[in-house]
Amino acid sequence: MRRFRQTAAVLTVAGCVGASAGLSQGAANRVCQATRGLQDSACTPGAVFSGVTAKQVCRPGYSSSVRSVPDRVKRAVFTEYGIAGSHHGGAYEVDHLISLELGGSNAIENLWPEAASPKPGFHEKDKLENALHRLVCNGTISLRTAQLRIRHDWLRVFRTLR
Repeated sequence: MRRFRQTAAVLTVAGCVGASAGLSQGAANRVCQATRGLQDSACTPGAVFSGVTAKQVCRPGYSSSVRSVPDRVKRAVFTEYGIAGSHHGGAYEVDHLISLELGGSNAIENLWPEAASPKPGFHEKDKLENALHRLVCNGTISLRTAQLRIRHDWLRVFRTLR
């Protein structure tokens, strides 16, 4: 399966090809699998915009100024994860693993089809992203720490903030 390429720094995970190749090993060799609410890290290792700073992401309107995921990329994300079609009535959304508000990029390495249910699903992850964004912007944690926490296991972080 072909992965689209955008300029971004990929947070590397063993078994993944870097963003410069534009392909993930997971996507090339098999259908990606989301498991227990987490992305397939071989297919979706996470990626951030190079050089993005906390000051930038804390500026009002930052996320909307960088949001750009074409429909063809969204369709490719669903295909890689073995989900037929592109409209799922709110059952899924193509989500940024590392949210834009935490410096995540629009690169396909940072996108996956996240389910709304079972809970916690994408609505709950949105709340976590907002909480981490507040912590970054008030100086409690670094942007890099927030990116790594959400990339590694957002569900575990979500449970600790409840």
